[in-house]
Amino acid sequence: MITKRSFGFSLVELLVVVAIIGILASVAVISYNGYVFAAKKKSARNIMLQISLGQIEYYSDNSAYFGPTGSTCSPTDATSDLIETNLLGGSDSITLELGYRMCVVTSLTDYTIIAEEIKPAADPERCEISMPKSTRITEGAHC
Repeated sequence: MITKRSFGFSLVELLVVVAIIGILASVAVISYNGYVFAAKKKSARNIMLQISLGQIEYYSDNSAYFGPTGSTCSPTDATSDLIETNLLGGSDSITLELGYRMCVVTSLTDYTIIAEEIKPAADPERCEISMPKSTRITEGAHC
């Protein structure tokens, strides 16, 4: 009796390989998303430090800090644009790709920079980062 020898993989072997590749791809996507979130957060923190330096220069020119007076503010595209114009020399640093909007609130002797992650309104878990004049950065619970 002559037996035929088949060269190649069986259907089961191919399905197992596809399943393993799918699992590895899902792990890679999750890791990549975490990396992107951390990189955006670090970029936002760096821009906040630049804003703090801009506040020092603005104060030396105007004897007051830039921004509305109060205890808190809500970051929007408009407040981000005002910060870019008045404190960052007109540079386009606070972009949609950054993933954060920023605002500045002042008192007579102090200021606080607030950055809030851009997410859909239905998602309550936004990362909020704040930095008072002392440059001690505080992150919210969802960071």
